[in-house]
Amino acid sequence: MDRSKGLGLWILTALVVGNMVGSGIFMLPRTLSEVASPAGVLLAWVLTGTGVLTTALVFGNLVVRKPALSGGPQIYAKEIFKPGTHASIFSGFISTWGYWIGNLAGNVAIVTTFAGYLSTFFPVLTNQHELITIGEFTLKVGNALTFLVCTLLLWGTHFLVLRGISGAGKINFAATATKVLGFALFIVVGLFAFQKSNILPFATPRLDEAGQSVGLLSQVNRASVSTLWAFIGVESAMVFASRAKKTMDVKRATILGLLLALTIYIGISLLVMGILDQQALINSEKPLIDAMGVILGPLGAKLLAGLGLVSLLGSTIGWVMLCAEVPYQAAKQGLFLPSFLKVNKEGIPTFALVVTNSLAQLFIFSTIFNSISAAFDFIIYIATLSYLIPYFISSIFQLKLVVTGETYNLETKARWGDGIIAALSTMYSVWVIIAGTADIKTFMLGMGLLFSGVFFYWNVVKAVKPEAALKKGLAWKQPLEEE
Repeated sequence: MDRSKGLGLWILTALVVGNMVGSGIFMLPRTLSEVASPAGVLLAWVLTGTGVLTTALVFGNLVVRKPALSGGPQIYAKEIFKPGTHASIFSGFISTWGYWIGNLAGNVAIVTTFAGYLSTFFPVLTNQHELITIGEFTLKVGNALTFLVCTLLLWGTHFLVLRGISGAGKINFAATATKVLGFALFIVVGLFAFQKSNILPFATPRLDEAGQSVGLLSQVNRASVSTLWAFIGVESAMVFASRAKKTMDVKRATILGLLLALTIYIGISLLVMGILDQQALINSEKPLIDAMGVILGPLGAKLLAGLGLVSLLGSTIGWVMLCAEVPYQAAKQGLFLPSFLKVNKEGIPTFALVVTNSLAQLFIFSTIFNSISAAFDFIIYIATLSYLIPYFISSIFQLKLVVTGETYNLETKARWGDGIIAALSTMYSVWVIIAGTADIKTFMLGMGLLFSGVFFYWNVVKAVKPEAALKKGLAWKQPLEEE
């Protein structure tokens, strides 16, 4: 690929910010208020932001020190074991599988949130009139229309991305710039409507599903998985590292994008909690729109809904690009099914794009059976757990480089600094994994999704034998181009 035509710093930063600041910013204020008091929410944001910062520093460092390993954090799994062995190939494949499934679910959460915000302009999307009944199943008008909107958005984006990654990246940049400016305006306006009484009592127990009281620390644990969802996508720049103009831009875009997103998240979360009382926030399907409605009335709500649609459109473009790139880059390194290598004349991985969006379509069926908020809560929980293993693996791989001294030569100071950051990132990942899998049902579902990829693993083994991989460096043949 001609690097001069690659993605620059600002396009990469827009991908990071655009993919992080997607559905989470619009729906998480309600989700967090359900499980934590204002004090618990604030602590969860601070701890998660700090933890993700260490992980982002690990990502940026690995991109610079191991530029040949592009395609996302899951790629490093194979490097932990002896090259070419079954352990190396299997760990790389299964972590790629889990990361890919997480991307799928994450993209669906964004698409469904788009439909929820579109209902501000078209209330028929929430119509509860019964359309058809089959046995115990009843399809409502609003659910059917929501399904249709989600489907059109998904496949419309699909055909846009097929036209080329550069053009799609520019549209994503424009959408991201628009929403950052819009959120900044929301923060300024929200300061004048903030009511201290709405966040009081600041630290109070919450009740779990069984009606048991949940203390502050337990609230932070429960909220940590949801707040981490808001930062999913921080690795977006490193996924496209092989398409970047400069490798160093990937690291810069990752850190800059994270800091911008963290500022937006904390500012908006606190303001929404101060504008809406806690019960109203918990019951809200569109918390940011409801908050703006309190400040500026119906017109303000519609303005923010419009901003939300622009934001979510940009995020959908970024996530569709990301979802297809992950299995494609893994296949290039011999860690995924070789059929995913097929590209068109624009260099877009067409097979990966079709399969990815077809599977996403299956997830979209959840909108037929649930409300937008219920579908969102379920999807983000499973998706977030799917990301934690690749994040954890990246930190472990960084520790391996530090311990062995590989790529460091005589850089003692840098080696110590990177070691401390990697250790903190590892501890953070372990903490969230433990917090997120405390519920056995969630744990089993997450593990089921992860290891469902085992059924396809032997196709990878057949394509690249472990012994041959030692000599070939786990490299597939060049990508096939469509006629």
